[in-house]
Formats: sequence, C-alpha cells, structure tokens
Amino acid sequence: MTGGDEVGRYLRERWRALGEAGALFTRPWEGLDEEAARARVDPHGRLGDLAGRRVLCLAGGGGQQSAAFARLGARVTVVDLDGGQLARDRDAQAVVQADMRDLSTLAGSAFDVVYQPYSINFVPDLRAVVGSVDDVLAPAGVYVVWLANPFARGVGTRDWIGQGYLLRHPYLEGAPYEGRDEEWVAPDLSGVPPPREYTHTLGGVVAALAEVGLHLFALDEHTGPADAAPGTWAHLKSVLPPWFTLWARRPGAAPA
Repeated sequence: MTGGDEVGRYLRERWRALGEAGALFTRPWEGLDEEAARARVDPHGRLGDLAGRRVLCLAGGGGQQSAAFARLGARVTVVDLDGGQLARDRDAQAVVQADMRDLSTLAGSAFDVVYQPYSINFVPDLRAVVGSVDDVLAPAGVYVVWLANPFARGVGTRDWIGQGYLLRHPYLEGAPYEGRDEEWVAPDLSGVPPPREYTHTLGGVVAALAEVGLHLFALDEHTGPADAAPGTWAHLKSVLPPWFTLWARRPGAAPA
C-alpha cells in the first residue's frame, strides 16, 4: 500500500488542510532543551540514553517529535504521507514520504525506536501498520504508539449531555467513525475535512503486537484534572482519557 487508496487520499487532503490552517499538530516544537525534549517524548525515561540511537518517527511529520529526539542526540528518520508536514522536520536526518502501512522504502533498516504519535486510528487495518513496524524494528527495539482510547472512541466535548458523555459508535475492530475537531485544534477549521478514524479495540491492538512477537510493557493514559468544568476538554480527559500510549518491545530485550 502506498497511500493511493481512498484512505490515503483522504488523509493527504485532510493533513494538507490542517497544515494550511496552522493546526496545533502541525506547529514545529522550537527551542527545546534536553529536559523539555525528554518530557515530550519519554517523560518516564523508559528509552534511556538516546545519543546516537536510530529513531523512526512514523506518521510523525510536523517538526515535533523529530525535534525532541534530535535534541536528545538521536539519529532521526521521519515517515509521513504529507510532504507539507515533512517540510517542517528540519531536525531530522532523513525524511521519507510514504504510507505507514508500507515501509518497503526502508527495507533493511533497523531502528532502535519506532515512535508513532497519534495516527494509527487513521487507517482501518492496524495489522498492516504493526507488520510494517516489525519489518524495520531492531531485534532489541522499542515500539511506542499512541492510539485512541477505544472505550471513548469519537467522543468530544460536544457530547456532554448534562450527566455524562454520550457514546455512540460500535466497539468493533476496524469500525469507521467520523468525529469533529475540537476548537483548540486550529483557529479556523472551516476548510478542513472532518477527522475520519477507525476503532482499534484494546484486544485487537494487543493481539497485533503479540502476532509479531512484541510484548507490551507499559501503558500511559492521558488524563485531566478531576475538578475541571463539565463539557470542557480538561473534564472530558478526566472522565474518558482520549488517548493511550502503548510501549512494546521484543521479548528478552532489557529495558533501558
């Protein structure tokens, strides 16, 4: 797969529009010191010393994670479907325009870390992505992947109904749903196609990792303050954390 299907075409159109709108996810991280860089990509220090290590930012264009890893001394490669996003990755040693489901252009590579910010829910077949990661991950490598909390799929602040947040999408692996961007994403979203995502169940993600021999060793939940006002993004995060970060590695690979 090279991004030529309907999923890839929609993603390119949406991320081109997000970049033109100055969306939060498309603004490079600038002026990071080592402490700030570590806080952004490895707040618990699980990756250890990154100096000289090979890091792949998968579907991670935009000049954010690449800047943090470069500041920590890593040798960074970025893969993204959108050329506009890749143009922002000035700190990367290499940028590759490719689909996250097909990393054949990186055949023979062996990355110590594959770091995938929020993007795996943009495609219906997570096994294609995990399989492509398996092809380029070093024997003792670590795969870090952000994904939508499957128990809060598609829920936003507009779903507050007075006593809780309304769940409306089926809990089925690969089930599509169309959401709505939050107001903080960009100043003007009028020309941006809405987010089109796919449910990846927790069992489906763990099974996909296990099938390629990766063991889950940590899971971070992105929560908010319990005293936030109902109907706000902070309150939503306190009730239904919108994202998880999963950390997986080859069995037998010692933690950093």
